[in-house]
Amino acid sequence: MIEIIKRPLISEKNAIHADEGNTYAFEVDLKATKPEIRAAVERAFNVKVDSVRTLILRGKYFRKTIRLGTPKPWKKALVKLKAGEKISIFEGA
Repeated sequence: MIEIIKRPLISEKNAIHADEGNTYAFEVDLKATKPEIRAAVERAFNVKVDSVRTLILRGKYFRKTIRLGTPKPWKKALVKLKAGEKISIFEGA
């Protein structure tokens, strides 16, 4: 089984979304589907998921001495939890 959730994305913008909209952001595997992401979050954090939104982001080109580096795309999942649910790793960051 592939590792679906790679890491939580913690930033000021994501903290605002977590406080106001109960939505948390994760970097997930490119091949992961919405039902797989939902199941992984529910299993890992023992919460109930309301909805999952995903987007694939292009990596930014970077310059390495003479050549340009190729970007690595990655997938971001925005997971909205049911009312009253919280994920503790995002609090107090």
